[in-house]
Amino acid sequence: MSNSKFSVKYCVLLPIVLVVTILLWALPLSAFGIADLTVVQQRVIALFVFAALMWIFEIIPNWTTSILVIVIALLTVSNKGIGFFCKPEFGQLVDYKSLMASFADPVVMLFLGGFVLAIMAEKYGLDVTLARFLLKPFGTNPKMVLLGFLLVIAIFSMFMSNTATAAMMLAFLAPVLAALPKDDKGRIGLALSIPVAANLGGIGTPIGTPPNATAVKFLAEAGSEVTFGEWAIRMIPFVVIMLLLAWVLLQLFFPFKSREIKLEIPENKREKDWKTTVVWVTFIGTILLWATEQWTGINSNVVALIPLGVLTATGIFTREDIKEINWSVLWLVAGGFALGTCLQGTGLAKVLISAIPFGSMSVVFVLIVAGLVCYFLSNFISNSATAALLIPILIVVAEGMADPAAANNAQFLALGGTPAMISFIAVCASIAMLFPISTPPNAIAASTGLVETKDMARVGIIIGAVGFVFGYLWLTKVFPF
Repeated sequence: MSNSKFSVKYCVLLPIVLVVTILLWALPLSAFGIADLTVVQQRVIALFVFAALMWIFEIIPNWTTSILVIVIALLTVSNKGIGFFCKPEFGQLVDYKSLMASFADPVVMLFLGGFVLAIMAEKYGLDVTLARFLLKPFGTNPKMVLLGFLLVIAIFSMFMSNTATAAMMLAFLAPVLAALPKDDKGRIGLALSIPVAANLGGIGTPIGTPPNATAVKFLAEAGSEVTFGEWAIRMIPFVVIMLLLAWVLLQLFFPFKSREIKLEIPENKREKDWKTTVVWVTFIGTILLWATEQWTGINSNVVALIPLGVLTATGIFTREDIKEINWSVLWLVAGGFALGTCLQGTGLAKVLISAIPFGSMSVVFVLIVAGLVCYFLSNFISNSATAALLIPILIVVAEGMADPAAANNAQFLALGGTPAMISFIAVCASIAMLFPISTPPNAIAASTGLVETKDMARVGIIIGAVGFVFGYLWLTKVFPF
């Protein structure tokens, strides 16, 4: 970090965040204008604002903010916190076990299983083997190679980290980009296919990207559980249509001059042994169990632990492999879950529902504004942090509109209800890809030196706008949950 950035973050932004947080913490309850607000609930409001500002400004790493939020919540709003802070007369306190359980939430375990599969796929060459197999049918025609990359990257992103997928596919694409003539605009299109496909592909499954996992978690708590297969059935067609749009768009903006592209993906040189076979069987078996949850009855979160059990018991997943797990993402997601627990556990959710007339607001207006806020924030801070911040709040909004006594209840249910609203927000987080800072795959594409910010923004704004409108129609009109 440069000295100037360090100075701005710690000498300007951090004091602002602390002053705002302390002010919200210390104001008299009457200042909020919310009837029946308690001291504990006021602290939760201050904690929400603290998390939002810290995530937006990234004064410290996002996962660090999440841990800090959980620690502060445990000390100040839990039933086992600081004695003089956590008195019953200050309001309903949160069970400390439920806050600590955020680190081991079933959805966190779902992501953990996904990480284990991704690590093993890379270690035993499944990723390279699959890439060779999946890209081979697209031949050497530049337009078809571009389509191949979009589809294959999207498929990988449904089960692997978007960042890891982008890095892997860039390694395959780098020699091609170097071999193409410098005046061939198609090089830009190929480079941009990496972040576009990675960002869109992640929408396809609950483990594709953290916002999906956050949405699934809070939907389950709201009584609208969505299985792995149900999510995939709704979202994969949306992903495919958006990828076809991106394919046309990239060809339009960056037409190929070359008539042929030869991909040289190296063969998996690892010697095939029983370990490779076990990894393949575990990988395919886990995905099949995820996809057939409604028939097998085995919850997706439980299935996620099967590869961990099998691969550790056989000695394939080792102590060194554990270090490869992206714990920072798991802890970031846990912080969002803890905020949701505070919102519900202190009774603040019910207070807000009664204080803000969500039930009389236009459902379309609420959905569009919430989606736009999510899209805007996700372009500047991580989509994981955006989802962790907004979804716990929007679950409260959805509950207000789902109330049978609400004036807009019929309209809300007709548009798909809580599942449609929350899944739409998850989509809005993933289609935000305007700048190199928007997502790690965008930054990876920018690192090639081929993609200028204006090119990324031009493609990103169109995909974002179409994805926003189409996502709204797809989830609320065409295939409501």
